[in-house]
Amino acid sequence: MRRRPPQLRTQLLVWVLAPLLLLLAADTFVSYRVALSFAQRAYDRSLLEIAREISLHLRRANGVLELDLPDDARKVLVSDPVDRIWFSVAAPDGRVLAGDDIPAARGAEAFYDARMRDAPVRVVALRVEGNGALVRVAETENKRNELAREILLSVIVPQVLLILIAGAVVWIGVVRGLSPLERLRGALAERSHRDRGPVGAAGVPAEVMPLVQSLNDLLGRLDQALTLQSRFVADAAHQLKTPIAAVKTELEVALREDDQERARQSLRGAQAGLERLARLASQLLSLARNEPEAAGAVQLVPLDLGTLALAVAKDWVPPALERGIDLGFEGSGQPTPVRGDASRLRELLDNLLDNAVRYTREGGRITVRVGAGRVLEVNDDGPSIPESERARVFERFHRLLGSSKDGSGLGLAIAQEIARIHGAEITLREDSDGVGNTFSVAFPPP
Repeated sequence: MRRRPPQLRTQLLVWVLAPLLLLLAADTFVSYRVALSFAQRAYDRSLLEIAREISLHLRRANGVLELDLPDDARKVLVSDPVDRIWFSVAAPDGRVLAGDDIPAARGAEAFYDARMRDAPVRVVALRVEGNGALVRVAETENKRNELAREILLSVIVPQVLLILIAGAVVWIGVVRGLSPLERLRGALAERSHRDRGPVGAAGVPAEVMPLVQSLNDLLGRLDQALTLQSRFVADAAHQLKTPIAAVKTELEVALREDDQERARQSLRGAQAGLERLARLASQLLSLARNEPEAAGAVQLVPLDLGTLALAVAKDWVPPALERGIDLGFEGSGQPTPVRGDASRLRELLDNLLDNAVRYTREGGRITVRVGAGRVLEVNDDGPSIPESERARVFERFHRLLGSSKDGSGLGLAIAQEIARIHGAEITLREDSDGVGNTFSVAFPPP
């Protein structure tokens, strides 16, 4: 089962509250240590006062040090409603004179921690001036821990409440802050799949504006692509309809004819129509293959433009000779390196030469030329194209008025798309001798 991605508001709340909770945990630890230290100091003073009070009851009788502490005074000193208190009095030689056996300190600390009867205790050791006796008083740590907890709660509880209030405020702020995105989502959800207009940006935060602009740019490109596709499909259907109707008519005539010669003539007409139909279908597929969106994965490799152009020109010598056309090639004499796709560049030159052979007068001349500046040219002796029409000849299905030659109007459009894939620029100008046209394809440096 696919996991559902976390909501943006949840992520924002986590990123805001997680550091606060970490700070709260660190503050709790530090506050507890501070509170415990404060409680220790407070009750250590009380413990020291008990030790001093016991030291006041030390007497020396007949040269012997002894503790003169009445039972009532002892009960007052060591009684406590919360903790248990022990004391001991030791002579300078370490002999215990009175009280319990309290563990000694490892060093010379006045206050230290120890354990008595499996309970942690706090001990104070007081050396009595004059007689050298050592008084120790031990006390369990219940009051200290209780005071530390009370101090900690008094500090932490307000902080926890503050974080809860901050979390609620942040949540409300995040919800209100993301409400424009929710409205944008609702507007997109209600749009028809045919509506490719820009998304309204009113009330959208500045941080989200680049996203909306990118979305509108995408919708614009999508609208342009779908419009071109719809127009292409409509034009293709119109262009295919004519040769199909012609083939159908020729076949119907051939079926009705009893004269074999007339039937053969109709069949030859149907065959010619099928050839035109096959060529048109091939050009439509080529045009689709060389669309910028479909050709995005084309890999351009280094190749020699002169060698490729010479090979393509040789292939067109027989069709040119059939019409009495002189097809020549002029190279620069040096390699002309470009980066390109060989099959597509062949197709580009094929379309230019097909156009030249189709429209050049019989007995005319066609020259394929590769210049040193990475420029491929095709000169023909066909009818000069008016300057006002030179830009339109590269449009799809465009044909010059008055032209009687067969053609679909796709060859030059395919050549232009292939040139764009290679970063090249294709132009049309009048031939230098004033007769015919010159198609130039200028390639960028490799």
